[in-house]
Amino acid sequence: MIADAPALTDLFLSLAALAGLAVLHGVIAARGRSDPLNRRFLIGLKVTMLLFAGRALSALTGLPVFHLLVLVAAALIPLAVLILTEGLLRRHAPPWIKAVVGVGTVVFVLGAFVPAALADPLRMYALLGFQMLGLLAAGWLVVMRVKASLSAQENRAVERLGLSLILLIPLAAADFLMIQLGLPIQISALAVLFLCWLAISLGREEVRHGSALGGFLAVVVAAAAATTLLAVIGAMDKDAVILTGAIVTAALLLAVIVNDASGLRSEEQSLSLLRHLAEGEDDPLAFLRGLQAHPLVEGAALIDAAELADLDQSVLARIVARRGVLRRADPPLPVDEEAEHVAHLFERFAATHILCVARVPLTLVALAMPAIAASPRAEMELRAVQRMARLMAERGV
Repeated sequence: MIADAPALTDLFLSLAALAGLAVLHGVIAARGRSDPLNRRFLIGLKVTMLLFAGRALSALTGLPVFHLLVLVAAALIPLAVLILTEGLLRRHAPPWIKAVVGVGTVVFVLGAFVPAALADPLRMYALLGFQMLGLLAAGWLVVMRVKASLSAQENRAVERLGLSLILLIPLAAADFLMIQLGLPIQISALAVLFLCWLAISLGREEVRHGSALGGFLAVVVAAAAATTLLAVIGAMDKDAVILTGAIVTAALLLAVIVNDASGLRSEEQSLSLLRHLAEGEDDPLAFLRGLQAHPLVEGAALIDAAELADLDQSVLARIVARRGVLRRADPPLPVDEEAEHVAHLFERFAATHILCVARVPLTLVALAMPAIAASPRAEMELRAVQRMARLMAERGV
């Protein structure tokens, strides 16, 4: 193992934590910077990003000013956690907790400017105690909350904070006691990445605590398996195993965070179709044109009665009366004449789906959505679009 391996690993972990925090910051900011709870969350994220930016810059340059940045950010952590916890619980912390955290923050921010030769190691032990006190106070507020005063979603968010504190408290303490514990690196970045993961998954209703913890356990098991294999292949010593395990775990967590954030953005984009269904134009043609920018129906062709004049209108009427949405993947219609008309429509308009959006005059929408992209949710949304447009057309008749 090269001599710079611990420093390089610390740098990687700091950058990984920064990236995870930046992704989470983008997710929360996109949902409304002006929301009171989001503002509190963003304050906490900025303070934590300041901490890991200071660590990364200190590792890269070795300049004392960046170590000062780390100390200031570390002093602000308990205050940021308390501000977020109060927002999640919708109640103030007891006055004595506010007083301790407020006074401690001022003392340790000012203490960060004292030269290390005069203040350390006493300052570091005192800062450790202050951080642990602040995090434990937040945990106590979470445990002692009145659940009935919060909604189910609020309780879920508070529980996610509590879960993250279970990992954050010991790993943050390990950063201060790394020499005593024989650790070659600071590992609190892993807890921060876990917090980012939990926070992003709050926006996905189907992700429950069990799913989140199961996913985290899967990441830990995969990282442990990969680290063990690499340790055996490379005949690593204890420090090398710790460095490798930390790198693999951080990389996996960051990949999951980016993937979940991307999935969340895709879900939000899909919900824009539901928003259009709720708020779109009352005129069916204007309603359909307003959907043209949505990826689900982008490129769809609007087919009016004139383009269908060469086909048997009575046959088409029977087809659309039976099925509002025609799919190329569906079994053929039982009547040969109807099946031939449907096959002709699919071939003529190079479509995989044809929607009847008005019966009088007959108006169809043809679009191409490959089977591999036709999820059950997308199919259901297409049916909702078709029904909404047809109801509007029938109301206007």
